[in-house]
Amino acid sequence: MTDKKSTIRKTSHIPESKKKVVDEIKSLLKEYPIVAIINLENLPAKQLQVMKGKLRKDAVIRMAKKNLIKEAFKESEKPNIEKMIEYLSGMPALLFTRENPFKLFKILKNSKSNAPIKPGQVTPKDIIIPKGPTPFAPGPIIGELGMLKIKAGIEAGKVAIKEDAHVAKKGDVIKSQLASLLLRLGIEPMEIGLDLIAVYENGEVLTKDILDIDEEAFIMKIQSAARESMSLAIEVAYTSKDTIELLIQKSFNDAKTIAIERDILADLVITQILAKASVQAESLKKTANL
Repeated sequence: MTDKKSTIRKTSHIPESKKKVVDEIKSLLKEYPIVAIINLENLPAKQLQVMKGKLRKDAVIRMAKKNLIKEAFKESEKPNIEKMIEYLSGMPALLFTRENPFKLFKILKNSKSNAPIKPGQVTPKDIIIPKGPTPFAPGPIIGELGMLKIKAGIEAGKVAIKEDAHVAKKGDVIKSQLASLLLRLGIEPMEIGLDLIAVYENGEVLTKDILDIDEEAFIMKIQSAARESMSLAIEVAYTSKDTIELLIQKSFNDAKTIAIERDILADLVITQILAKASVQAESLKKTANL
């Protein structure tokens, strides 16, 4: 009874119509072990519907106002879920799933597509217009390029950019003139897709910088660690099912080497000892001039 009264007190300031939204989010938080915050800002409705269709089997996406999401997090029984509140930015939505967070991030990342940038949008990365020919015929375009401090000239009857032009830095707000030029050049610096901000799993919050793994580099590190571990294990004679065969081979070869060096007669080394003696005899013969 105490818990119910506490919940009623917490949500008493929320209109009845919005309590249903909070309750639905709480229910999904209870049902799914993993919840992600995604940013839908600048995502066209058509693209959102396409992504929902692709993820239908793996995830549930729910959109709600920030204050309602915050309320649901505060009332949820999931430990440390309140940590996710600080990642509610832009136009947030929640994605509920049972999928591995790293696999989920990869799915969302690979599903993104490039798109033109619009005036007033913030560029997510540096924008460089590469040197080389353009499709433009000589005319006012040369003046437009000059106003943007882009060096240009005429080559083979077309406008050509003389050197790479760094026209915007990550975080810059793009003006209409530059946006128009980038569109005509076919440069698309924006990425359309579900922008995953953070994922909650078992009381921990994993941000996108943690989830964005370079798989090739990661695999190379594992392979390198495996090789170095094996070398160390052989060096210190650490026995295990993975090293025992190599250790026996090493011991065998070391024993042969010692036997040959010390002239210890044995079936496996007699040929090498006789060959060594022959070489030594021949050397002695030449030294003695016999």
